Amino acid sequence: MSDHIVHLIGSSNDETATITAEPVGDLCRITFRYRDKMLQADATDYFEALCKIRKQLANERLIPFCYGASLNVYPSGMCRDMSAGMTAYRLTLGKKPSRGDLVRIFDEGADVIPVSVTLQKEHFDDWLKSTVA
Repeated sequence: MSDHIVHLIGSSNDETATITAEPVGDLCRITFRYRDKMLQADATDYFEALCKIRKQLANERLIPFCYGASLNVYPSGMCRDMSAGMTAYRLTLGKKPSRGDLVRIFDEGADVIPVSVTLQKEHFDDWLKSTVA
């Protein structure tokens, strides 16, 4: 089990949330605590569980400020298998990522571009096309 503090984009204050990541049987569970509320999601990896939480947060127009919610970050199949989706790659269109592009999904950095789950997936699809061409 691990706890992480993330800032929330879209709130009026300098709000934070606490994310607890823990395995539950064969699944990865995220518990997301903010504003005296709690959201919980289970998935086959932590990135997918975070996506489920992000979709719920979108109803309140909130986005966690972390690499897992950044436009240019997405896990490879190996990231999902080897780290249960706790790591992902920073992606540059037309370029294959290297080990130096790995980030932890609950960390934040100056290069985080917070977006919806849909926009993040669309960017990943664009990146896939750009590396094949």
